[in-house]
Amino acid sequence: MLELMPISLAAANGFVAEHHRHHKPVRGHKFSLGCMVDGQLVGVAIVGRPVSRYLDDGLTLEVNRLCTNGTKNACSFLYGAAARAAKVMGYRKIITYILDTESGTSLRASGWQCAGLAGGRKWTGTRRPAEPLYPAQMKYRYEKALK
Repeated sequence: MLELMPISLAAANGFVAEHHRHHKPVRGHKFSLGCMVDGQLVGVAIVGRPVSRYLDDGLTLEVNRLCTNGTKNACSFLYGAAARAAKVMGYRKIITYILDTESGTSLRASGWQCAGLAGGRKWTGTRRPAEPLYPAQMKYRYEKALK
């Protein structure tokens, strides 16, 4: 049975560093959640401010990283828990991005809606990171209203 627990950013980033297929750990967060099975950590969600400054309105959060070890239903469990926690904290919307090669099944299963293609293939301008933080491909933005 899946169990939810709060988790530190350091512990969540450690799990991401070990298990995530294409993203690195994050620098900050508002909160992180862990998914446990029989006392073992099987997944994490790291939730913070939206990366896009255009969406950072003070009432929106973003699931910046979601990572599991493949445990069945852990992704949708964490997406749902992140949305519920954000709602209780007074946020109005929660968003996340997936690669265009990913299905989004876990997001749809937990009530999120696809908002379409978002962003470009890579960061541009003077603020871009020195090394790429994610694969250079298009993403889909998913969101959930929390009213």
